[in-house]
Amino acid sequence: MTSDAAEVRRVIEGHNADAVRWYAAGDADSLADLFAADAWQMPPNAPPLVGREVIRAFWKNALNWGSWKFEFQTQDVAVNGPIAVERGKYQLRFTAKPGVTDGMPSLEDRGNYVVLWRREDDGEWRAVWDAPVSEKTLVVTR
Repeated sequence: MTSDAAEVRRVIEGHNADAVRWYAAGDADSLADLFAADAWQMPPNAPPLVGREVIRAFWKNALNWGSWKFEFQTQDVAVNGPIAVERGKYQLRFTAKPGVTDGMPSLEDRGNYVVLWRREDDGEWRAVWDAPVSEKTLVVTR
């Protein structure tokens, strides 16, 4: 169980690469397992998702709305014992499935994010607070 900043950054970047793959594959269970049981995911322009099981349920539904293509670029990681804070940039391209009416329209987004990570009792680093901040003005038309 390391708290070496370079090693923790490698772990976090590995988790981010997994997340990109799991969003694209529609794997909500694996995505949810990146989060602590008491996690908060705070998406732009939406109420927070509180708790791993709420995050899992949201993404099981949202991944059926269409194709999610994320890119994450870690810019900095600060580590203090079992806590790490990641700052980075993201890009998202969401393509809605034709005929899906309970989801959202296709969109592209980019922005910055901060994630608070915690090393759990099992030695895994999991996201506790995930806060993306969009750089774009959201315009939704139906």
